[in-house]
Amino acid sequence: MSQPENKPDDPTGPAEAPAPSPPREKAMGFWQHLEELRGTLVKSVVVFVICAVAIGYFAVEFNETLKWPLTYVARDYPDLDTKLGTLSIMEVFNMVIQMCVFGGLMLAAPVILFFVGQFVAPALTEKETKAVLPMCISALVLFLIGAAFSFFLLMPSTIRIAIELNNAFGLETRWTAGNYFTTLSWLVLGSGAVFEFPLVIVLLVWLGIITTAFLRKYRRHAIVAIFVVAAIVTPTPDPVTQSIFAAPLYALFEISILVSSRVEKRKARANVT
Repeated sequence: MSQPENKPDDPTGPAEAPAPSPPREKAMGFWQHLEELRGTLVKSVVVFVICAVAIGYFAVEFNETLKWPLTYVARDYPDLDTKLGTLSIMEVFNMVIQMCVFGGLMLAAPVILFFVGQFVAPALTEKETKAVLPMCISALVLFLIGAAFSFFLLMPSTIRIAIELNNAFGLETRWTAGNYFTTLSWLVLGSGAVFEFPLVIVLLVWLGIITTAFLRKYRRHAIVAIFVVAAIVTPTPDPVTQSIFAAPLYALFEISILVSSRVEKRKARANVT
């Protein structure tokens, strides 16, 4: 009966397990995290205040820039008075505050997103970090596209339709600065926010909450929902303005389906491997 061979001991000893990768952040207590959050908020507020003060310093020039939709449409109406008035003592102060707050937020948004990313990044894995960075950039780009679309197309269309209706009813146009800038702020910020919805759809698909098959199945329902959102965001009830706003939203919906399909295929390949 053969005896089992006595193998010499391995001089190098047993194979060592690979050393764990160092953590992406050092261990921190609750109060340390709270202190970092406070620092992030303070830096974000400082940047916002600087941007708001800069807008306030150049308020006159900024006001002329924001009046571009009105002056652009007024070229076709020589009798239209483009001077905006006020109906109360405080209205001009409210107008300046609106310009500083909304203008400061838009200017400071990229820097604030960077500060927030710095705060959140250490708690994410490398894979999550690679996904978050493109999403933040996409969110900023989509917001700017929506804001530009509203400022250069939707707001002039709204003004033009309002002028035509006033002329049809024989009404004299007496627009105040408060009404104009409130409408402009609502349209620009609302459009910028609504243009983020494709990113939300892609995120839901990436998390596995919905699928592209679900999106394709309920495409008709999505069209109805898009027109409902257009009716809420646009200040005028006319179908022309709502259609102008709804058309790019539907195009973005179709693009989100294509991007979500690629996300699903990548997840399927990763699960196979």
